[in-house]
Amino acid sequence: MTQTVLFVDDEEELRNATNQTLMLADLPAKVLDRAELALAQISRGFDGVLVTDIRMPGNDGLWLMRKVLEIDPEFPVILVTGHGDVNLAVQSMREGAYDFIEKPFAPSRLVTTIQRALEKRRLTIENRALKREVGGRDKLEARLIGRSDAMVALRKEVRTIAATDADVLITGDTGVGKDVTAHALHDLSSRGPHPFVHINCAALPVDLVESELFGHEAGAFPGAMRARFGKFEFARQGTVFLDEIDSLPVTVQAKLLHAIQERQITRLGANDPVALDIRIIAAAKTDLDVAVAAGDFRADLLYRLNVVTLNVPPLNARRDDIPSLFLNLAAQAAARYSKQLSDVPADVLAQMATRDWPGNVRELRNAADRFVLGLEPAIAASAQSASSLADQIAAHEKSLILAALTSQNGSLKQTYEALGLSRKALYEKMQKHGITKTDADA
Repeated sequence: MTQTVLFVDDEEELRNATNQTLMLADLPAKVLDRAELALAQISRGFDGVLVTDIRMPGNDGLWLMRKVLEIDPEFPVILVTGHGDVNLAVQSMREGAYDFIEKPFAPSRLVTTIQRALEKRRLTIENRALKREVGGRDKLEARLIGRSDAMVALRKEVRTIAATDADVLITGDTGVGKDVTAHALHDLSSRGPHPFVHINCAALPVDLVESELFGHEAGAFPGAMRARFGKFEFARQGTVFLDEIDSLPVTVQAKLLHAIQERQITRLGANDPVALDIRIIAAAKTDLDVAVAAGDFRADLLYRLNVVTLNVPPLNARRDDIPSLFLNLAAQAAARYSKQLSDVPADVLAQMATRDWPGNVRELRNAADRFVLGLEPAIAASAQSASSLADQIAAHEKSLILAALTSQNGSLKQTYEALGLSRKALYEKMQKHGITKTDADA
């Protein structure tokens, strides 16, 4: 995305000097002498920023700022002030101005301020695009959200496998969305209109596992006053989702293997088998190969389950998906709590993508709930205290230049050639970051 700087000032000499400064900084610019000319180019989708002098004949910079903020309250407006206008500029920031620069200003100060404003604008535009994207996907994309390679590949696999009747093993860390993936497989399959039975194997009472899964006849054990369908029978023509299957006792695994392999069960206390027309989807939070080696999981059951294996990636493997995922979860939370969803600041979304989420999507969903309820000050606070993306990029660029200088023993020619820069570009970047040749020896 090419971002444009609109610079407005009635002084021709300052316009020309500023135009040259921005050109040297590789910042596309349009310099204008009247507020009306700038206003005509600004829309809610305009991807640049505005720098305007306050004092101008006719409609001044404050008039222009207010008109621009009526079009888009998040548009970055940088005011250029004279010495006597500082108080006025401060007041204008309370009205929504992004920043102000006092004349006479250093070119580097102007460039740095504009770069930060452009980054803010880029994030705002991206934020809005992500929010539009939430409502524009097909059903699978609305469930398994993300543009990362890992999520694109997962959706492709789900679409392919859903069309078959193969049993599936879903693996992944706690909270990544294994249950959502299982639901998607069921809903996209021909079994979608029939029951989806979610069985949390870790929550089954040890002494009632067989009864819960396979059912029982009246009198099968003390307290069994009448016959009862098990969950497998209840799922006829549908899907059984065995969540946390790695939690099942080994003693039950043998009977489960028989039910899956033969597609039939026998109720406790009965002799006649009951045929099953079901699909099996299992999920595990641990490595089942390790569990098999430790004797905690039957190898034959694993081989029967993993006809197809899907791995749901953790959030730290798809950080680019976090902003759109958070917006989607926040929209869901707002609907649940009957709340109006306010705009999530772009810098907050950017900062969240750098955070660690050990609880994965489940933890992110909790954060979205707290944000909607106004109970997540930590997100905003950490976003304010963290370095902006522009600062992080600048720091990275500086470290690369210093490393190149060091490896080239301070030779500027070899350094700019190694970095693929022109001599002029290297000098400008060194000046921007305050780097001297002697820094190579530090």
